[in-house]
Amino acid sequence: MRGTVRYGALALPIVLAACSGLGNVARGTVETVKESPGPVAETVGVLWMLQQLGYLKPEYLAGGLIAYGIYDPFAPTWEIRVTERDAGYCRIDLNMKRLSTGGDGEARQVFLRAARSLAEKGGYAGFDELRYEEGIDSTRPFAHRVASGEIRLVKLRQSPEL
Repeated sequence: MRGTVRYGALALPIVLAACSGLGNVARGTVETVKESPGPVAETVGVLWMLQQLGYLKPEYLAGGLIAYGIYDPFAPTWEIRVTERDAGYCRIDLNMKRLSTGGDGEARQVFLRAARSLAEKGGYAGFDELRYEEGIDSTRPFAHRVASGEIRLVKLRQSPEL
């Protein structure tokens, strides 16, 4: 019985402190703050965990470097090549990297973003899409998505000389 009273007495300040924070919830001023220990502490923690699990052996490190070299998580998902055919006509070719973790349905968005960027950089009012197609290039060892299209860059229609 005494142990229960002692733990109850210790729990009371904790419960009251938790309830005092609920006043902000009722007023609608909830703030979420994510605290990070910092990059140095995170790195040390990850290295300590890998050492404890035994993954800092040369064979594991070599496998990790090979996987990183193949996957390359910091490489852009799409490679964009722009070829100017005639004055105001451009061909845009997109190639998705072979190993990716998403982005399968974004070829059209990337194409339109590239076309919009070309129009803005060239001082054009916009662009007309002449042709667009997408598919899968079945090369070995990994197939990858491709897309291509042609656009015509359009000057201002009211005063073309601008």
